[in-house]
Amino acid sequence: MLLLLAISIFLGLGQPRNPKGKRKGQGRPGTLAPGPHQLPLDLVSRVKPYARMEEYERNLGEMVAQLRNSSEMAKRKCEVNLQLWLSNKRSLSPWGYSINHDPSRIPVDLPEARCLCLGCVNPFTMQEDRSMVSVPVFSQVPVRRRLCPPPPRPGPCRQRAVMETIAVGCTCIF
Repeated sequence: MLLLLAISIFLGLGQPRNPKGKRKGQGRPGTLAPGPHQLPLDLVSRVKPYARMEEYERNLGEMVAQLRNSSEMAKRKCEVNLQLWLSNKRSLSPWGYSINHDPSRIPVDLPEARCLCLGCVNPFTMQEDRSMVSVPVFSQVPVRRRLCPPPPRPGPCRQRAVMETIAVGCTCIF
C-alpha cells in the first residue's frame, strides 16, 4: 500500500490537473527573466543548482580551495574507509582528486577525479581485486575559453562558452 502511494506521488497522480486554458507558472513561454543573463523563465525554474555561471564558478573555486587546504591530494592509497561520509572513499572503486590547471580556461582550476586502484576493492575481503578494473567516470562541465590574439597583434581577449570533459569519479568494471 505504501509502495503504491509512493509511486503515485512520484508520477504526480495525486496532484490536481489545471483546468483547460490555464497555464502553470508565470508569463507566456519564452518570457525572459529580468537580469543580465536573460534566461527564459521556464528554464530558470528548472535550473536550480547553478542558475548562474558566477555561482557555478564560485562553487568550483571553493572545491579547489578545499582540496589545496586538505591532505587529500597526498593520499594515494587503494583502500575503502567506511567510517567516512565521503562517497569517493566509501566506493569499491575509490578515487581521489587532483587539480586540473589550464590558464586559458575560466575557471583556471577544476577538481578532477583519479582512480586510486587499478582493480576494485572486494567487499568481502576489503582487499584490491585485479580481476576487476577501476575506470574513471566522465562528465561534461561548462567552462569559458579565453581566445586571445597571437602575441605580435594587440587586441582584447574574447571568451567562448564550451563544454569540457573531466573525470568526476570512478566505477568498477567486472
